[in-house]
Amino acid sequence: MSTDTTPTEATPQPPSGGPLPLEVRGVTKRFGALVVLRGIDLVLHPGEVLGLVGDNGAGKSTLVKILSGFQQQDEGEIRIDGQSVSFSSVESARSQGVETVYQDLALIPQLPVYQNLFLGHEITMLGPLRVLDKREMRKLARQYLDEIHVNVPSINADTDRLSGGQRQAIAVARAVRSANKILLLDEPLAAMGARESRLIINLVKELAASGRVSIIVIDHNYAHLFELCDRLNVMQGGKITIDKNVHETSLEEMTELMVSSYRRTIEEAQDPGA
Repeated sequence: MSTDTTPTEATPQPPSGGPLPLEVRGVTKRFGALVVLRGIDLVLHPGEVLGLVGDNGAGKSTLVKILSGFQQQDEGEIRIDGQSVSFSSVESARSQGVETVYQDLALIPQLPVYQNLFLGHEITMLGPLRVLDKREMRKLARQYLDEIHVNVPSINADTDRLSGGQRQAIAVARAVRSANKILLLDEPLAAMGARESRLIINLVKELAASGRVSIIVIDHNYAHLFELCDRLNVMQGGKITIDKNVHETSLEEMTELMVSSYRRTIEEAQDPGA
């Protein structure tokens, strides 16, 4: 028997000894008259995998873009390791240890696999011209992909010759390789088959288990989130309304919550004066 409960705004879990990898306090984002984020409060614990759940338009991707430096908030504060930070660009976020994999992958199709793997972190030979050390990048790319069991036809192949799942695996592998503090994954398993999804799930689990990186994952597949995550935050209408450990909820409860939220949205749209 289902129940239609209206969630109340969540209070993030308090810090437990020492600064947190990430704290978001009162972050608001507007696009003209449209308020997309309405005072987001979020915390991320060391070595944790946090899942963001919500309907399309809830503000999940906007929040990730702010955390990655792609966009800037209008109000609120972001703290990394207890220090207030301000990201003016993706590069400034990376300098603070934040790496992101977007839905559109941010790969360059005409470049070979090994160069995409080192994109933004190229190895150069010493000297006045700073020439790319392609031989070293090829060697390290092959070693790294073998270590994490990512199978591609050739590291010299242009990336646009790979399958969608292989391209996603390269994008995630690049971020996993570069991340040293926070990894943001926006729909990392989109358009992937079961075998490739399993590869990425294992990659994320191994990284989280190492304790060196904390991870935020957006995925519309709740089964993936329940396997990957330690905790779930539900976003609705630009706010985080629920903050629960995975073992405190269930796939059925989360599905019912989203269905109930969708019903309310439809009812409000049909009766704007309510």
